[in-house]
Amino acid sequence: MGLSSSLVLLFCCLTAGNAAAAAASGGGLKLNFYSESCPRAEEIVKEQVRSLYEEHGNTAVSWLRALFHDCTVKSCDASLLLETNTARGLVSEQASPRSFGMRNFKYVGAIKSALERECPGTVSCADLLALAARDGAAMLGGPAAIPMRTGRRDATESHYGEVERYIPNHNDTVSAVLSRFAAMGLDAEAVVALLGAHSVGRVHCNNLVARLYPAVDGAIEPAYGAYLRGRCPTADAREDTRDVAYARNDRATPMVLDNMYHKNLLKGRGLLLVDQRLASDPRTAPFVKKMAADNGYFRETFAAALVRMSENGPLTGGQGEVRKDCRFVNAK
Repeated sequence: MGLSSSLVLLFCCLTAGNAAAAAASGGGLKLNFYSESCPRAEEIVKEQVRSLYEEHGNTAVSWLRALFHDCTVKSCDASLLLETNTARGLVSEQASPRSFGMRNFKYVGAIKSALERECPGTVSCADLLALAARDGAAMLGGPAAIPMRTGRRDATESHYGEVERYIPNHNDTVSAVLSRFAAMGLDAEAVVALLGAHSVGRVHCNNLVARLYPAVDGAIEPAYGAYLRGRCPTADAREDTRDVAYARNDRATPMVLDNMYHKNLLKGRGLLLVDQRLASDPRTAPFVKKMAADNGYFRETFAAALVRMSENGPLTGGQGEVRKDCRFVNAK
């Protein structure tokens, strides 16, 4: 057996094994977990997500990214939301370079406050993130009524020291990305669907300039490269490109969760290097083409992948706690 065949076999086995492990770890979750303890919990989250979206449209994008960052780093446990506490020696995961550009955390408090008024100390911040991501996707025109199981509990510690090991980088290889997602039981098809979330939102230029200067990456469509150079100053510009300049992931439907992401990849309009690589790697390219041709298939695959990701190693039962304020561990 050749080396490439061995690697494919290994990846398949890892995916199957981790899928079984993920299913087992999510065993404490169920649909309508709060049907008795807080019957309106899911409706309250939906109402708040809708209200925030109507006032601040970009919050819907933030909920999707927040769930990805929370679940990818060890467990879907709301550890991402903990703020730095020097007295406890806790450093927030939000302080990691991998969390650069994340925002709207302050609005988590609005959702949590509404839940606490209705059912004090009942609904976890981890479930809040999962439900907000589901409802945020719907607000963006993505799949509606995703069957999200609940019953997660909240972590009492940050995983700051491990964020960079778990969160893929913008210039990672496809192999690295597939490996990280495989650890959550997600295969290549699911990865191509989940990265379709890059059809909404924006990317700051500090993640793009390496593809544009001194020469434009040959994988970028020439006209698109010229556009990006117009959006992003050179890497040594005096202005702070991290905070000032950005480019939208999708210029055609920038706030719609659809398959324009996959269509753009086929045209050489992938914004991040890792995105564009999906269109040429033999393990992912067939799914890019299929999703580009069929938005319904993308939506269905995205919904299933989002659920699987949301059930990565959750704390359940007597593990962790239900935080009263998502920013802080409960006082003893």
